[in-house]
Amino acid sequence: MSSALPLAGAVPLIQPIGVKAIYGLALDGDSLVAVDPFRGYLLRLDPKTEQVKILNSRQAEAFYGATGIACWQDHLWFCCDHTVYTTSLADIQPVPVLTLPYPADGVAVWEKTLYVSCKKGGCIYVCDRNSGQRITQFSAPGIGIENLSVWGDYLWACDQTEQTVYCLDRATGELIVKMLTPFATPTGLAVPPHTTPESGTLWVAYANEEAYVRDDPNSEVPFELTFRDRTLIHPLTYRWYKEANYCRSTGYLVEMTYVEEIDTLEDAAPLENVEWRIAFPTSTDRQRVKSVESVGLPFDEVQQGGERVASFKFDHLDPNQRHLFGWKALVEVYGIKYQLTPRQVEAAPPLPPEYGPRYLIDDDDLAMDNALIQAAARDSVGSETNLLRQVLSIRNYVYDKLSYAVTPAIETPDVVLLRGRGSCGEYVGLLLALMRLNGIACRTVGRYKCPAQADQTGIYLEPEFNHVWIEFYIPGFGWVPMESNPDDVQEGGPYPTRFFMGLPWWHVEMGKDISFEKLILPEGSPVARLGDLAVNHMRFKILGELAP
Repeated sequence: MSSALPLAGAVPLIQPIGVKAIYGLALDGDSLVAVDPFRGYLLRLDPKTEQVKILNSRQAEAFYGATGIACWQDHLWFCCDHTVYTTSLADIQPVPVLTLPYPADGVAVWEKTLYVSCKKGGCIYVCDRNSGQRITQFSAPGIGIENLSVWGDYLWACDQTEQTVYCLDRATGELIVKMLTPFATPTGLAVPPHTTPESGTLWVAYANEEAYVRDDPNSEVPFELTFRDRTLIHPLTYRWYKEANYCRSTGYLVEMTYVEEIDTLEDAAPLENVEWRIAFPTSTDRQRVKSVESVGLPFDEVQQGGERVASFKFDHLDPNQRHLFGWKALVEVYGIKYQLTPRQVEAAPPLPPEYGPRYLIDDDDLAMDNALIQAAARDSVGSETNLLRQVLSIRNYVYDKLSYAVTPAIETPDVVLLRGRGSCGEYVGLLLALMRLNGIACRTVGRYKCPAQADQTGIYLEPEFNHVWIEFYIPGFGWVPMESNPDDVQEGGPYPTRFFMGLPWWHVEMGKDISFEKLILPEGSPVARLGDLAVNHMRFKILGELAP
């Protein structure tokens, strides 16, 4: 399932010094060419040594605001505002090629053809390289700002909002395959020669900000929270599993540790013959458990609903006892994007009869008998009959109605819908209710996310919250994932589909269709809640990068 990175001798991650942000990337021989629109730098980078050189030391002003670049033979093309320019690399003197009615975002060149992406126009313009005359245009594959690259028969685009790379047919613009990136906000893309949709490695640039605590010796408060620029270039690896209808992208070997600390409330009653179960991470198309070992106390491994579970036994527990116990797992996790289309599910068979009693019922205070929720279920799909379009319509309806907020408790979907905001768990509750009322089998999945800091290897990373999302069932295919709230990124949409039938590498899927954690007590025992008995501790460590 994993292998070493295919770029022999390459630096796995490049963080060019002195560069504020990269918003365009291209290959020129063995070098990468990049543009920093804030500094006005046109840069040449050696991916093996990270050496960086400014190519336009006397023409920086011409590259202020540049957002995309392309190289063909000895010439460079770049976007700046509404205009695409070209220049010889040997003698940088930019001249305009074409001007669009809207800002030009990305550019690619192949032989005599020029490709220009435009978010506001919602398309990729196909033009004559020399005259700039428009030949045709393709619909943009995503909703955000897109940078382009091209090789042979394939046009590639990375979308900043979608966190996705798309491979298109260069002649028709038809989508061939799409894949998630391991970092947010991809802002540049360079495709090596002879890259194909089936598998390979792409150079992807990223630019964003990160929060950090700054030491301020001149202030009465010596520390302050502020932001700093963060830009990097990273080789994205991918493999398209055509028969299975998904594409897997760059993964990581992660050490995940979950531990309970017994810290019983003073008025808690003693308990006898306690079995404390904690589920392991599960194995899926994008996740594989390599090993699990005990922490603190030994456990017995048991099977529950086909999932692996740790069983800890205690003869006696009382408020004076203290224990640390749990497990440490080594898990391979990858980004995954399922490639199913509405047309592919049109001929799907009926839902298996055994799924209805399990995945179409109100088994978790979903308020499915509430008139408000039933009306919302009807409104959310309208007259749509295609399963994939129904699910997407329900998701968008929920996003229109809710905004994200951390809440002290999980309320029922009717309360959440009236309130207009909710946590990830409350998004999940409303999604489950509306989908099940429309006959779509679905279930809750979780429960932890590794902090999405793939460049922070070998150190402990602690998540701030647990997290839940959903899976829905496509008859004849199987379960596919959909995030709860992270794609709800802008008021009123449009909403990205990066995590619709896709998950990033940092999600860790625990045992499914079972409780993550539960107590098993003898009949007649005092009522006991996990939260009254222990405090949980969770941490991750990224050990290395994996090619899919």
